[in-house]
This record gives sequence, C-alpha cells and structure tokens, in this order.
Amino acid sequence: MPLDPFFAERLRVHRRYLIRQRIDAFRRRMTTGGSPLGWSRSAAAEVTVTSEPRLPQPAGSAHSRARAKHRRAALAWDRNELKTVGTAGPDVRITEHDVPVEGYPSVRVRIYHPDPEPAGPVPAWLTFFGGAFRIGGIDYPTTDAANRRRAVDAGVAMVAVDYALAPEHRFPTQIEQAHAALIWLHDNAAQLGIDPERLGVAGTSAGASIAAALTIANRDRTQVPIRLVLLEVPVADLTGRHLDLRATRALGIPSVIALRELRSVARTYLARASDAKNPLASPLRAGSHAGLPEAVILIAEYDPLRGDGIAYAAKLRAAGVAASAVQYLGVTHDTAIFTGVLPAARRWHSDVVATLARLHDVSGAAPRSGS
Repeated sequence: MPLDPFFAERLRVHRRYLIRQRIDAFRRRMTTGGSPLGWSRSAAAEVTVTSEPRLPQPAGSAHSRARAKHRRAALAWDRNELKTVGTAGPDVRITEHDVPVEGYPSVRVRIYHPDPEPAGPVPAWLTFFGGAFRIGGIDYPTTDAANRRRAVDAGVAMVAVDYALAPEHRFPTQIEQAHAALIWLHDNAAQLGIDPERLGVAGTSAGASIAAALTIANRDRTQVPIRLVLLEVPVADLTGRHLDLRATRALGIPSVIALRELRSVARTYLARASDAKNPLASPLRAGSHAGLPEAVILIAEYDPLRGDGIAYAAKLRAAGVAASAVQYLGVTHDTAIFTGVLPAARRWHSDVVATLARLHDVSGAAPRSGS
C-alpha cells in the first residue's frame, strides 16, 4: 500500500536529517583517516561491530556533551509531538519505586494505576519504552501519555521500567534491570494492588527487544507466570540479518544509511561484537523458543524492522508458542505516537488496549471496554 499521505512531509524532513548525518560522518572519517563508509563488503548480510570492548566517554568529554545535547533535543521533539500529533493522557494514580538490581544500578519503576481507589487486585503489564537503547525514558511525554491512556482504557496497571541508557550502561544492564523489576513486581504484587497471576510484558522497538529477552531469562531462571507478551515494532536481532531494507528503499532512504543506523545502535548498546549473538541481546537467536509465553507482535509496513517481527513470530510458532503478527499497511515505525491525527494510530491504540485487556480473562474476570 502507498505510504499514508500524513507521512510525506515528515519523510522529507527525515531524509534530509539522515543525509546530513551521513555527510557529517563522512567528513569526520576523512579528517581522522578512517574509512569513508565504515562498512565491509558483506555489511548488507550482517552488521558487525568492533570486537574490542568499548567504554563510554568520560563525563565532560566532547562525546558526552554531544550525547546530552542530542537527548535534550529528543525530549523537546517528543514534547512537541505529543502537543501537535499525539493525545494527552488522563490523570491517573501513580506510584514510584526504586528496585535494587544485584550487581547493577537500581532501576526506577512507575506504576500507572487504572483506578483512584481500587476495589481489588488488577492485571499488570511490565512495559519497556523505545529509543534505540540510548534515548527515551518513562518521563518522555509521549511515553507517559501512552501509559496513562492504556492503563485507563484497558483497566490494567502499566508498570513502566526506566531502564538505564547506553552507552553509559551497556548490555546486559538493561536485561538484568528488567528481570529484577519482574521479580520485584511478582513478589510485591499484593501490596501494590496487583494480581501476581495476571502479569504481562510489553515493549516498543528497543524496549520490545528487552521485553522478549526478559521472557527468555525468566523461562531459564525464575519461571514467573507471564501470561502474554506484546511486542510493538520489535528489534529482535542486532546482527541485522533480518532487516527488511525494501521498506527503507521504498521511502527513498539508501540501504547504506539504514544499515549504518543499526550498526550505530549496536555499537552503542553492546560492549563487544560477540554480544550481538547473545539471545538476551538478540532474542531471535535463542537456541530454543519453546516454553515462552503467548506473543502478540505489531509491525509497520514501512519499517525495516518488520523483518525482525515477522521472523520472531515464525520462530515462536515453530517452537509451539501461540504467536500472532499483525502488519499495519501504509505506516512507519513510530505510528503509535500519532493518535491525534492518524486513524491508523488510533486503530493501533485500540488493538493494543484489546491485547492488554485480555489479562482480565485469565482468572475469569470480565474485561473492561476501551474508551
């Protein structure tokens, strides 16, 4: 299907941004004597990162200042997106908690409760935001608004995990924080007004990678009863072997730029090349997917990550796991943000709410209708 007209001008702006990034990178490499492209001839088959461990630049360095500037710009952009094309979230009861993580930094968890005065325990979804592992957070306006709306519309508690960002904190920090948050949520469910037998895990993009990895870690370590997994536009394989570059070519974005972006994400998140094949970094590469919870996967037609979502659904099904994959036609990776202006985004929200509300059925409770 042709790209929805809503995205036409946004695409022109995005293309200019990507091309400008590429030109800047070229100039930096030329002045430092590096390869102009920084790619091997086999880059299209598999993205690789340097084999030596990498450490983040010290605070106050040019790299850290540039990173802080980029994050401020991303936050400002996100705030404007909510105002101009999104939908504000309702007032809800919120509690915040600091969860200790053995061997890693503690992690902040925010619970969006669906009722101001709960009548009894409710289902809960542990959820992970997107942002290429290096930007974003539970305070970002679009993320906060989505969690508010989803909690109220589905009648569930949304338990948002503010996992640490790379490169200050690299893999597997985020997975260990996610696992600690899951155990904490299950063990403290009664005090939190949550039903420990009706837990789900959700994530978007990089957050979906963390969510999928968490189900594998939980299966292999702790077996907390996760009833359902919701993965929106997931990153499932950081080697890049399942990228569908037809999507970016259809948008007029050269494949080399899309590949460079994934390589940049992998280099930021992972400490060494071999980590890309670790199933907790690339859930698609797990030796077995048997015994994982039922999964609902949402993908977008004009998103190179659609290949990851399709391949991961196929892996789950081959292992006997109930998995469904739904592709939204004519839209892009970040469609879910645009509920204020795009019908497809509103349908996306409705489908998400229907999935979240399924946890009401686990113990026979009646699901709430969305608003």
